[in-house]
Amino acid sequence: MTAPNIEFWRNRRVLLTGHTGFKGAWMCAWLEEMGADVTGFALEPDPGANLFRDLGKLSSVRSIIGDVRDRDALRTACADTNPEVVIHMAAQSLVRRSFVDPHGTYATNVQGTGNLLEMLEPCQDLSAILVITSDKCYRNDNSGRPFIESDPLGGNDPYSGSKAAQETIAIGWRRGLLENRDGSARLGTARAGNVIGGGDWSEDRILPDLFRAIENGTVLEVRNPAATRPWQHVLDVLAGYLAYIEVLSGDSEREKPKTLNFGPRTTEAKPVQWLVERALDRVRAAGIEAENWDGVPGTGPSEAAHLALDASLATKTLGWEPCLTQEEAIDWTADWHAGLMGGKPARELVSEQISRFSDLTPASQI
Repeated sequence: MTAPNIEFWRNRRVLLTGHTGFKGAWMCAWLEEMGADVTGFALEPDPGANLFRDLGKLSSVRSIIGDVRDRDALRTACADTNPEVVIHMAAQSLVRRSFVDPHGTYATNVQGTGNLLEMLEPCQDLSAILVITSDKCYRNDNSGRPFIESDPLGGNDPYSGSKAAQETIAIGWRRGLLENRDGSARLGTARAGNVIGGGDWSEDRILPDLFRAIENGTVLEVRNPAATRPWQHVLDVLAGYLAYIEVLSGDSEREKPKTLNFGPRTTEAKPVQWLVERALDRVRAAGIEAENWDGVPGTGPSEAAHLALDASLATKTLGWEPCLTQEEAIDWTADWHAGLMGGKPARELVSEQISRFSDLTPASQI
């Protein structure tokens, strides 16, 4: 796997939606270090701990607080930015919240994507649009077979259904509009597995819940300890997104992938229990006291028992594969939070891990 091409990103105008979220904040920090000219468009961060807020001032990132359901706000942001690249991460990304607010989930994830694509039409310098969806977009029969990009889309809950619909609107926009216009931007979609990393404070996610429990001195209650997920570190996933955009933006006549999975090697599927126990061991090794976890009967909406992705197409077309094993992904996440509990600033921890990750991967060339 190769690191992002710094020369490609230096001074490139990037519109990043969802920049106040977990993955968005890491992307902002990485693009800042590569010298990109970034405009972020997202909702105000939720109250409480938030990585984007904790990063402090990023000199090359302009932050616009807005809602992708607001067409006028999007129109202004797109016109003012005149982006060369768009990374669309803004989403209602929580499965359990989607049961509480299904309409808002669909409005944000589906209509919000359509709003953005429409408002980008006048942008003459735009070369690539990457829409970030999810591994939950696939119709899941719980067989445990890793999904490939051509598998049927669908959903058994409002969140996964909205992500399947987001894929559908992107496909229709690309085939019906962009591919029939000379000089149009290339549009791709990216489906990633369960992303972990330092600074994720989202509700109802296993590691954020664990680190909150550690800080509060309480016992983590785990609903589905045997469920397996494609765990991977945020920097591995973002490196895939960046490599994908570089290929979409390139002048090469070779076939550009329309959608790609990003996930760990298919032989590495691990259950929730394993993830929690490894993270606890790592935090304790850093000298931090932590209570043991406890299994509890599943409450609320049912969740898929098994989920895995086949990312071989990303390897074939981009040369991408995870740099970190699932064990290393957990260790890096636990080390980040142990450092934060020990008094290190979030921005220092993020910069250290970006630098360390970059040292593990050779520079790419377009």
